[in-house]
Amino acid sequence: MAQINEMELQNLRHMVGAHETCEKKLETYAQQCQDQALKQMLQKDATDAKNNKQRLMSFLQ
Repeated sequence: MAQINEMELQNLRHMVGAHETCEKKLETYAQQCQDQALKQMLQKDATDAKNNKQRLMSFLQ
């Protein structure tokens, strides 16, 4: 894999942080949700955000 420059590194860190924030918020919303269909959707979106965060982090290794 090619080396990434400083700006790309900063952008990756920003995106990782944004996905982590999204994941945590969606998990919290899902825990508080009473509607089962909406709860399931929020949990899936939280899982997707977590997977995207992990995918982005793989570029930092």
